[in-house]
Amino acid sequence: MSNCAIVGINWGDEGKGRMVDLLTENFDVVVRYQGGGNAGHTVINEYGKFALHLLPSGIFREGVVNILGNGVALDPQNLWLEMQEVIRQGIALTPDNLKISDRASLLLPWHRALDELEEMRLADKKYGSTKQGIAPFYADKYQKKTVLAGELFYPQKLKSHLAELMEWKNLTLAGVYGAEPYTVEQLNEWIEAYCENVKPYICDTGKVLKDAQHGGKSILFEAQLGALRDLDYGIHPYTTSSNTTAAYAPIGSGLPSAKIDAVIGVVKAYSTCVGEGPFVCEMFGEEAEMLRKAGAEYGAKTGRPRRVGPLDIVATRYGTEVQGTTEIALTKLDVLSGMEKIPVCTHYLVNGEEMDEFPFPAALADAKPVIRDFDGWQCDISGVRNWEELPAEARAYVSFIEEAIGCRISYVSVGPERDSIIIRK
Repeated sequence: MSNCAIVGINWGDEGKGRMVDLLTENFDVVVRYQGGGNAGHTVINEYGKFALHLLPSGIFREGVVNILGNGVALDPQNLWLEMQEVIRQGIALTPDNLKISDRASLLLPWHRALDELEEMRLADKKYGSTKQGIAPFYADKYQKKTVLAGELFYPQKLKSHLAELMEWKNLTLAGVYGAEPYTVEQLNEWIEAYCENVKPYICDTGKVLKDAQHGGKSILFEAQLGALRDLDYGIHPYTTSSNTTAAYAPIGSGLPSAKIDAVIGVVKAYSTCVGEGPFVCEMFGEEAEMLRKAGAEYGAKTGRPRRVGPLDIVATRYGTEVQGTTEIALTKLDVLSGMEKIPVCTHYLVNGEEMDEFPFPAALADAKPVIRDFDGWQCDISGVRNWEELPAEARAYVSFIEEAIGCRISYVSVGPERDSIIIRK
């Protein structure tokens, strides 16, 4: 398989990690190109169950080079703790199979502090941040007030650069929020405890990727979150602070000349959403709780119960278009087993008019779902591995989605394990 991006079509939490873990055997390099530790990719394979937040999901495949690109919010503290946990579970991490871009900016301790302080200030108007410092980090990055990972190799310049940034940032911490300012001693301790440990993995990953490209290697680009959380095309302002689209992959990876040959969009067989913001198809009450429990819908990073609802065709079609998707992976179809009727949001109702187009963000609050029920299947499908062996009702459900969003569904996941998959080629 040539260069490919695996991306989320909806609000995130679609199951991208399990798809990266499955398909990595066909690739030489896996690159995370945006986002930070504010969301998780859950992977279940022969090594166990893992909730990855910063590490690329290709780390479980021997011989695969995993890269954190320049577009990532690089949190040395959380990354090092995550690396230690993965190593404890028997996965080897070395500078040969894990590489960090020297052009990635470091998420500094005050970014998490500012994130939490701002959510507290917003109170009931909060954005639903995971408080991992992502928004303050990207704000600083675009102000050119961050430290590049490669600066760790220039300690004297790093020291003066950090001192300048700390002086500037303390004005906000103390003056706006009344919080304790940071000190040079705190920063030095942070560098020693975390940055020095990840330093051996930092290199010119742009050269690594160029060499891979020239050598005919295949590259998989792994996205975080989904199209509806994209900074430019999502449900503003309830988005993340980076571009979650496949189009950003070449830039955020460190290989702007890369050509992406395939885009696999990941869609859950029903809808879920972590955090705040409009969620037109949302279910409530006992029906929602049953679906939440059946799908174990709790945030991989926060443990927060996910908001749930029927599959949203309007949002999914929009996400498919935004991502430039060439094929779809439909996950968690098995969760719907046993339901007598399966609801699907086929249209939106806005001001009395049915809509197929995804509305401008300001109009979403007034949108209502138009629901159509499909016949369910009253059997366990988790052991099915061939399309023809699925119940007719399940095949009809998948085929309807495929036709409604205008994109081929090539993968149907019927369980969280690596091999719990139906491949339609």
